[in-house]
Amino acid sequence: MQLWIAEKPSVAKAICAELGIVKKGAGFNECKGGNTVTWCFGHLLEQAGPDAYTPDDVPVTKKGGKIWRMQDLPIFPSVWKLNVKPDKGVKAQLRTIKLLLSQADSIVNCGDPDREGQLLVDEILEFYKCRKPVSRFWVSAQDPASIKKGLKSLKPNSQFQGMKLAALGRSRADWLLGMNLTRALTLTHGAKERKLIAVGRVQTPTLALVAERDRTIKNFKAVPYFVLKAEVSTGRGSFTALWKPSDRQEGLDSEGRLVNPAVAKSLSDKLKPTKTATVRKTETVPKRLAQPRVFSLADIQLEASNKYGFSAQETLDTCQSLYEIHKAASYPRSDCQYLPESQFTDAPKVLAAIAKTCPKLRELVLKADPTIKSQTWNDKKITAHHGIIPTQLPVDWAALNDKEKKIYELIGRRYLAQFFSVHQFNSCSIDLDLGSELFVGKGKTVTSLGWKIVYEHQNDPDSDKTESDQILPSVKSGDILKVLKTETKNELTKPPAYFTEGTLIAAMEKIHTVVDNPEYKKYLKEGDGIGTPATRAAIINELKRKGYLETKGKKICASSDGIELLKLVPELVRNPILTAVFERKLRDVESGKSTLGSFIESQQKFILQEINKAKAINNGLQ
Repeated sequence: MQLWIAEKPSVAKAICAELGIVKKGAGFNECKGGNTVTWCFGHLLEQAGPDAYTPDDVPVTKKGGKIWRMQDLPIFPSVWKLNVKPDKGVKAQLRTIKLLLSQADSIVNCGDPDREGQLLVDEILEFYKCRKPVSRFWVSAQDPASIKKGLKSLKPNSQFQGMKLAALGRSRADWLLGMNLTRALTLTHGAKERKLIAVGRVQTPTLALVAERDRTIKNFKAVPYFVLKAEVSTGRGSFTALWKPSDRQEGLDSEGRLVNPAVAKSLSDKLKPTKTATVRKTETVPKRLAQPRVFSLADIQLEASNKYGFSAQETLDTCQSLYEIHKAASYPRSDCQYLPESQFTDAPKVLAAIAKTCPKLRELVLKADPTIKSQTWNDKKITAHHGIIPTQLPVDWAALNDKEKKIYELIGRRYLAQFFSVHQFNSCSIDLDLGSELFVGKGKTVTSLGWKIVYEHQNDPDSDKTESDQILPSVKSGDILKVLKTETKNELTKPPAYFTEGTLIAAMEKIHTVVDNPEYKKYLKEGDGIGTPATRAAIINELKRKGYLETKGKKICASSDGIELLKLVPELVRNPILTAVFERKLRDVESGKSTLGSFIESQQKFILQEINKAKAINNGLQ
């Protein structure tokens, strides 16, 4: 018997559909050809807590846990222990897997195609000391074509051991840092007030990101500047043009803004008597805007936050219910905005499901052209999971709650946009000589609405927000236009916006933008930032639960406790560079250039230095 162990039930279901189910069991399915398929629910095992590694004679609290003592730090396990997660369903499923392992002749690891997916199944095999031959099933999508291809191309599981070791390294290093530094700083700085000082490789830089934004806003000093405008007319229509300073213009700041009031008044006085403007040149550039890619989890969390004020966790939970309960949307915990090319032929069935499910989208489905293949279909861009899309299964709209309806519609519109042509428009500009000063009018004329029909009367995901929407008249060089009026407007520079949960998720994903070191920037960009699509919402929730972040309407800010914590933790732990350092070293572990042991030793060395600093402070307080 060959035993297939999937990371989650949905993957097991897709494999069973291709293998052919013979008999359903409790927690497994028997399939044709001597195959049995079982499944996990993500990680079924978890790292043992520090109590498993501290002496038995450590006094315990009223809740039964061992008390925290500086003398027990650092806690560096020599043999790492795993525990079964304290959940009845998990325990029952592990008993099933254990029994099936004893009966199997060979195993197939069907974890997700990434480090964590590799570890998730491998750790179960090691937990039960399985020594039987193991193969690896590796697919990035769950459509029939991808599953069939994966079934025919199994590889030896040993080829992927570097990925498992890298995942183990990340897990153990995070445990060492979080458990040891949280205890050390709490015992040193939080003991008197019974205040927890919680530290984490991802949590702490996320908190620092918010605190830095808050600080920038608090210290922001608005800079006044002046904008000169002119309204001109051809007789057939009018438009607005903005003053553009010359290279030799006085009174500008480093950003090219006019900030000198005297210069602004002089220009205004000079322009007021001017009754005509001469067209210097015109330019019309045809432009095309491709269809927006389908949602990754971070994208839809940002969209739902902006449009509906949903928290990151609310959006994740809603996407999860559409996926798990209603089977109406694909797997949500994805960092990918692309779709496998093998799924393109499924488009008519998916569109039909959208039409049957969502009343608002039925007319658009009728107008969609399923033969249009956008840039979203790209096998080379697929990561562990493809982007979030509707499934081929129609559902009863009345069975969805309000949040589910809103999220389904967002997902449906983004998928529908793939089956309309590219948006085309002319970007137009008119340069004017007005009182010997240059004024420029910009406009945008749509020549083909294309996919934007999906977002008519909606906030569409148009990335080209710099073009003016005004319609410019047809003019030619040398034309004389009538100046209807000129005005000078007083403006103020604006601070950056406070984070919302949606924009914070996006910032965590694009954390490389705030790092200067080119090498670290590269690792953070390639590694998709700090945290993962599956954990970012939970990290924000945990920071809120601990009182380090607080919400004010849609805004999310660092609390006073959060700001105090940042003063106490080592600078490296506050900095996302730590994740980049991790990733660089983990890649060496994955490729075999370095060992898991050497990586853990380097983390222990840093942690020991910080523990010794805390002990020195603690001794001085006694």
